[in-house]
Amino acid sequence: MRNGLDATPALRSSEVESFGNRKLIRPTLGRDQARLVEAAAEHRERSPRPAERSPGTPAKKAAPAEQTHAENFYYQKQMQSKTPMVVVTRDGEELHGVIEWYDKCCLKLNRAGGQSNLMIYKASIRYMFKEAEVTK
Repeated sequence: MRNGLDATPALRSSEVESFGNRKLIRPTLGRDQARLVEAAAEHRERSPRPAERSPGTPAKKAAPAEQTHAENFYYQKQMQSKTPMVVVTRDGEELHGVIEWYDKCCLKLNRAGGQSNLMIYKASIRYMFKEAEVTK
């Protein structure tokens, strides 16, 4: 059985061989031009290309920020004004005091009247409120 292709080798053109021997020529740039070229290259690497979409499709909304810092703002405000707070733990215990400091996973509550100060894990807090907001 014979294949439809001839067994004779194809000839290469001389243009293809000379193409492989070409040298890359770069223009010499001044300092300012070189900085601009580098800055443009960095910008291209950092900023991802937006996904191409059809003209009739609306743009997707950006995802909301993971952290709004509202909790940090609230703690800072209560610490600066030394607001008496009530912290209710998961087991229902009410702790009264002033927030002295906080971090990612706990806060320190200063208590008056000779009671010991407490460091409370945020995971063990059910809720908290200002002591002045207690309805009698």
